[in-house]
Amino acid sequence: MATLHLKSGRDRSLQRRHPWVFSGAVRAVEGDPAPGETVTVVSAGGQALGRAAWSPQSQIQARMWSFDPHEEIDAGFFRGRLADAVAARRLLGLEPDRAGACRLVHGESDGLPGLVVDRYGEVLVVQLLATGTEFWKETIADALIEVTGLATVFERSDAEVRRLEGLPERAGPLRGGPPGELAIAEHGLRFLLDPAGGHKTGFYLDQRDNRLRARGLAAGREVLDCFSFSGGFALGALAGGAASVLAVDSSADALALARRNAQLNGLDDGRFDTLEGDAFTLLRRFRDSRRSFDLIVLDPPKFAPTAARVDKATRAYKDINLLAFKLLRPGGLLLTFSCSGGVDAGLFQKIVAGAALDAGVDAAILAPLAQAGDHPVALAFPEGAYLKGLLCRVAGGRVP
Repeated sequence: MATLHLKSGRDRSLQRRHPWVFSGAVRAVEGDPAPGETVTVVSAGGQALGRAAWSPQSQIQARMWSFDPHEEIDAGFFRGRLADAVAARRLLGLEPDRAGACRLVHGESDGLPGLVVDRYGEVLVVQLLATGTEFWKETIADALIEVTGLATVFERSDAEVRRLEGLPERAGPLRGGPPGELAIAEHGLRFLLDPAGGHKTGFYLDQRDNRLRARGLAAGREVLDCFSFSGGFALGALAGGAASVLAVDSSADALALARRNAQLNGLDDGRFDTLEGDAFTLLRRFRDSRRSFDLIVLDPPKFAPTAARVDKATRAYKDINLLAFKLLRPGGLLLTFSCSGGVDAGLFQKIVAGAALDAGVDAAILAPLAQAGDHPVALAFPEGAYLKGLLCRVAGGRVP
C-alpha cells in the first residue's frame, strides 16, 4: 500500500478526525497509487493516522476512509459502513417503506466520503462524487444490495463536482434496469419523480421537515413558492389550507411536474397556479405592480458552489431576500434558505438581516431551519451542515 506523508504541523485536522487532506498538506507520496486507491496517511513525525482514498487531481487529495491505520478497506468495510448508516435512519424512524423516500448515505457524515445514496421506494439512486467511491463503485453497488435487500441501483454521478476529481459525469443503471418514473409518499402527499432525469437524484429530500413546517403555517394565507421545482413546498401549503399558492420556476418541465403532483393529490382545485420565469425578474415585477403575499418560500439553487463565488452569492441572496421582504404583508412569513457550502449560517443570517433593513421592515427570526435528520452532520465535519434557513416574520398585522 502506498503512503501519503504530510508536512510538519499539517496533521492537526486529522487528529480532530476531519476527513479531508488538502494538497497543500502533502509532502510526498511513497509508491504509485492509482486514483481512488487506498493509501496510508502518515504524519511528518511518522505516525500512521489512518487510511484514505487518493485523489491526485483534486485539491482534496485524500479523503479518509478510516482513522484506524490497521483497518482493511474492502468489501466488508463498505458493508459495515452502509449497515451502520441504515441503522441510524431506522433509529429515527426514517427508513422508508415501499412508498417512502430517505437519504441512506450522506457522504462524510456517514463515514463514506463522496458517496450519496437516496432510497425512493424500492430503488436506490447513488452519486459517486470522488475518486475513492468511483474506485469502489462495483463493491459499493453489491454491498447496497446486500444491506438493503433491494435489486435496483441507479447511478446519478452527473454532478459538476466530479470534474474537480478528474472524473467524467455519468448516469445509468448499476444494478437492475432503468427505474422509470416513480411515485413516493411524504407526510401524506404523493410526488412523482424521475431518478434518471430530475435534479440531483430526482427529489430534494433535505427539505422534508421544512416542507411540513410550511404546511403548518399556510392556512388562509396567500403563498408564493419561488424555485418551486416539482412543487414540494407549494403542495404542502395547499394541503395546509392556503388560500392560494403561486409556484415560480425557470423550468417549464418542473412546473408541469408540479401541476401533475397537484392533480395526483387532488389539490388542483383552483387555488394553485404556476408561473415560468426567472425568480429575480418576477419578484421585481411583483414589486413594481405592488403585489403582496402572506408567506413566501425562497429555496434557490446553490449560488456559491465554491468559496471563490461567495461574494457573488452574497449579493444574490441579499437581492432576492430584499425583494421578498418588500412583497410581504405586515405579519407575513418568509422561509428562506441557502444550500451553498461557502455561506455559513452566521453569514446567511447577516445577509437576511441586511435585506430586511434595506427593505425598511422590522422582522424577527421565529426559528432556524436546517436539513432533515437523514442528512446527518458529523461533529468533526461541519461542512456537512450545508442547508441553512430561517423562518422570519415581518412585524405588524393581526395574528391568525
